Amino acid sequence: MPSAEPSPRAERFVKTIQYECLNHLVFFGERHLRHVVKELMAHYHHERNHQGLDKALIAPGEVTASTGKVVRRDRLGGLLGFYYREAA
Repeated sequence: MPSAEPSPRAERFVKTIQYECLNHLVFFGERHLRHVVKELMAHYHHERNHQGLDKALIAPGEVTASTGKVVRRDRLGGLLGFYYREAA
């Protein structure tokens, strides 16, 4: 029979959502909450480094240039940030 306890990964993910977003925002309805969670998921999978993956991304996108201007991409009004290099 499967265990009724949540997995440690699920618990860590819920804590990440809580600490990085939910504790800092006031929601104005379900639509707003869904938008915030969608933005956090995009950040979590494509822009945030993960310690358990040797500081790699879960789903890396295109390989960025090693030279060029460093640019910051903001999500949720600057609450979440991601730095990358523009193509030279």
